[in-house]
Amino acid sequence: MNRGVRALLVLVVALVTAGIASFVVYRQIQNIPVREVELAGDPVVVAAKALPVGALLGPGDVRIAEWPRKAPLAGAFAKADDVVGRGLLAPVLENEPITTSKLAAKEAGAGLAPTIPLGMRAISVKVNEVVGVAGFVVPGAHVDVLATVGVRDDSVTRTVVSNLQVIAVGTRIDQQESKEGKAVPTTVVTLLATPEDAERVALASTDAKLLLALRNPLDVAPTSTAGVRMANLIGPPSPPPVERTVKGRKMVVASAPPPAPPAPYTVETIRGAKRSTEEVKK
Repeated sequence: MNRGVRALLVLVVALVTAGIASFVVYRQIQNIPVREVELAGDPVVVAAKALPVGALLGPGDVRIAEWPRKAPLAGAFAKADDVVGRGLLAPVLENEPITTSKLAAKEAGAGLAPTIPLGMRAISVKVNEVVGVAGFVVPGAHVDVLATVGVRDDSVTRTVVSNLQVIAVGTRIDQQESKEGKAVPTTVVTLLATPEDAERVALASTDAKLLLALRNPLDVAPTSTAGVRMANLIGPPSPPPVERTVKGRKMVVASAPPPAPPAPYTVETIRGAKRSTEEVKK
């Protein structure tokens, strides 16, 4: 038996021995009984299914689950009776704990009203697909309210209220479509505003044409503009075309723009180290 055959034989024996040893260890591990360690827990009320904002909790909407005692959950409830009959201020997922921050006050009811913070007001404006930014004004979005007033030749557009939160689109108050980026066609948008801003929106909606401008929710700076007038937008009217005769042919050409006004006459006065310029009136 030469040297190469001996080396190959040793390698085969080593591989077989390693395979047998690995198989024996694997079977031994498989036969080890599973030890279940039960962690100490406390009862916590969780959602039995996904629930939207504004939903009124019923007995079938919640259940009791165990929550690890080493990681206590602030604002949690231990009894289902403590949450049944109260409205949700935020959507919850299945098996998500129900906490005080997600619940309206007792006897506050369900729907939109309990979601309005103290000191704020909800006001609705009528919109169409264009005013509603092609359906992308959804619950949770932030908008500016623009108003256009006046006649055609002397109309003005200005931002009357800025950075208002949309809390409802039509009768929909959940933010699922907002998170998924879907368009929600509607004819009514409900805005969350202070009493003063609600008065501005109400006044503008009576005699003005409203338009909603969608904002980045991270842009919280108030919009401060002087507005724009139609006269400033399109400028003065162009002079009418005139008819001229060029080489025996009549042609209609545009009139030349009016000449610029002459520069005013000025007088420069030097008094010691001071120099001043004064305009001379004709």
